[in-house]
Order: sequence, then structure tokens, then C-alpha cells
Amino acid sequence: MHDQLFTYINKYSESPLTIKDKELIKSVFKPARLKKKELFLEQGNICQFTGFILKGAMKQYSIDSAGNEHIIQLALENWWMVDRESYLMKTPSVYNIDAWEDTELLVLKADDLQRLLEIPTIKEMFWKMNQSSYIASQKRLNNSITLPAMERYEELIKTYPDFIQRFPQHIIASYLGISKETLSRVRNKLVHK
Repeated sequence: MHDQLFTYINKYSESPLTIKDKELIKSVFKPARLKKKELFLEQGNICQFTGFILKGAMKQYSIDSAGNEHIIQLALENWWMVDRESYLMKTPSVYNIDAWEDTELLVLKADDLQRLLEIPTIKEMFWKMNQSSYIASQKRLNNSITLPAMERYEELIKTYPDFIQRFPQHIIASYLGISKETLSRVRNKLVHK
């Protein structure tokens, strides 16, 4: 179960994990399962865990005053799911996080994060992950303000093709910041190109 996480860590770090490192990682990352639509985090609560997805799909979203979902993040296998602000600052979350599919994760309590960061390999991995995440967030924000719907959808297909296969149209539309009807028109135009 932890081998998938070890492979991920090694991908993001040049220094190898020692046997002692692996034992510590196993002791703090606990297995968890979520059924489809089961909450990992509910708005108003403090995010207690970060989750590394072994199998399944999850979404992070806010809900506006009219009850509409606004997708902030989608995640699949070998991705992390957390409300970082709530997790690190111990503040109530403005987001919900739930499982879109039955999901298996390894979860890490916020209190155990500091112990892990003493491992150079883990520190290096988190540094590289944070850089990648920041760059991806900037690109997504820029795309959402500057690109028309068609180009946003094409960029999503190019960057995250698995999202199109795993999440329904209404979730993809919300993630792109467009209506379902607009996404339908965009998809039709692409088919007829």
C-alpha cells in the first residue's frame, strides 16, 4: 500500500529514502477509504488530514449563496488532496472535499507533518511539489481570466486528459468556470472541427 507513495516520493526527490525513513512514513500515513460522495472535509471544519490518493477521484469545491458548486480542484491517483490553508493554519475551511468515486487514500495528520519534514527526501519532495502546484495554479488562474471557453477546454484536454474520462460534464464545466451549456457547445465545435 505504501509502495505507491514511496514511488511518488522518489519521483520528486533525488535522495533515496532509507529504511528508517520508510518506517516513519508507514507509521504516520494511515489508510482510509471513502465511498462515492462521502465527505473528506466539510466546510466550516478544520482540515485535519492531507490525503495521497491511491485509487479513486476527489473534488474540492465551494458552494455559493445560491447553492451552486464551484470546483476548485480535481484529483486522481497519485495526487494529493487537502485544503492547505485550513490544514496548515488550523482555520475553518471554506471548502468541501469529497470522493467522486470510491477512493482509497493514505492520510497524514497535520501534527505529523513536522516529523516528516525532518527527512531530507520528504522536504525535497514537498518543495518540488509546492513549486509545481504554484505554477499550475497560476496557469489555471491566468487561463480562466484570459482564455475563451474553447481554449480553456482544449488546455484541459492537453494537460489533464484523464479528467475528461473520469468526471462528468457538469463538474468539468464548473472546474473551467463555464456553464454546462457553454461546455456542450465547445465540445460540439471540437467534434465538428
